Amino acid sequence: MGMAVVTLKKGEGRLLKSGGMWIFDNEIDTVMGNFENGDIVLVHDFDGYPMGRGFINTNSKITVRLMTRDENVDINEELLEKRVRDAWEYRKKVVDTGCCRLIFAEADFLPGIVVDKFSDVLVVQSLALGIDRFKETIVKLLRKVLAEDGITIRGVYERSDVKVRKQEGMEMVKGFIGPEFPTLVQIEENGVKYEVDVKDGQKTGFFLDQKYNRLAIQKLCKNAKVLDCFTHTGSFALNAGIAGAASVTGVDASQLAVDQATANATLNGLSDNVKFICEDVFELLPELEEKGEKFDVVILDPPAFTKSRNSIKNAVKGYREINLRAMKLVKDGGFLATCSCSHFMDYELFTKTIGQAAKNVHKRLRQVEYRTQAPDHPILWAADESYYLKFYIFQVCNDR
Repeated sequence: MGMAVVTLKKGEGRLLKSGGMWIFDNEIDTVMGNFENGDIVLVHDFDGYPMGRGFINTNSKITVRLMTRDENVDINEELLEKRVRDAWEYRKKVVDTGCCRLIFAEADFLPGIVVDKFSDVLVVQSLALGIDRFKETIVKLLRKVLAEDGITIRGVYERSDVKVRKQEGMEMVKGFIGPEFPTLVQIEENGVKYEVDVKDGQKTGFFLDQKYNRLAIQKLCKNAKVLDCFTHTGSFALNAGIAGAASVTGVDASQLAVDQATANATLNGLSDNVKFICEDVFELLPELEEKGEKFDVVILDPPAFTKSRNSIKNAVKGYREINLRAMKLVKDGGFLATCSCSHFMDYELFTKTIGQAAKNVHKRLRQVEYRTQAPDHPILWAADESYYLKFYIFQVCNDR
């Protein structure tokens, strides 16, 4: 039985032709042949020109995710091993591999799967039906490739408990892949130690994408009074603390996060000058302003206020509001680190929103640096969803 063939409508497949990996439901003219969702299919342009092979899922708006542009290549263990090996060789060159993202979905040509390495534990998140079939094989291959470098993986945990799986017609799942193991893992990043809860932490347990952005704030925090908003497990706050900040206040709306962050401060011997409070940032910032509080450094690392194009207006309001409030709390000549991890809040819109906030509170911004996600989350050009993190450091000056 031959493979089913997906043929594009004339003039469609623009994303694919510019180097992307996705084919949307409205770009497809016909699907000829038998297939089950999750199967590998051939992709042809409207005139029969071969475009490659990918896996199909008619439940999803992203109907086909391309695995290869060569339609003669089999999607088998050999191909997967090459992809896994390439991903690891790349990580060894660009990041500290003690903790890093090993596989970043489309950007590593393994669409729909993410694998994070926390010391000797792997956390897997599978978001697409087609790749889900290969999940166990990819884990096996990662173990093999890492073992060649003398790295033994003690356990693997799956965190596919995410809503986007429902759009693929899949159940949300979490649990061990292979033998059970203690799911609290101690890691070290930039000289800071953390307890990571891979079972119940957010996403895969810890946000590795900010690794070098946390490092970038260290030099600004020596002897400083620092406010870290949306601190999650305390990562920016602890980087400030380890850099010799005079005092650090970390704020998060989740008591669980605050408890974890407090434990992390103890782990690093920083409990004296790094404190965490459970508060809503939107309510806290105006209160601090009323009290006349000022900080040398304010850090904003909010969750994605928008997960879709439709809610972008409200997101812009949210980003403008917190940035405006934060600027008022920065001493003249102090620093603001601010970011957005929402793919829909793109570079231009984020930049414009911060500009509006500064104008509204009559502050002048001097850009110290602009950064994005760490290089273990490579940005694949033409796969726009792989570029999501925008990170600015500004010096905030009063109007002069």
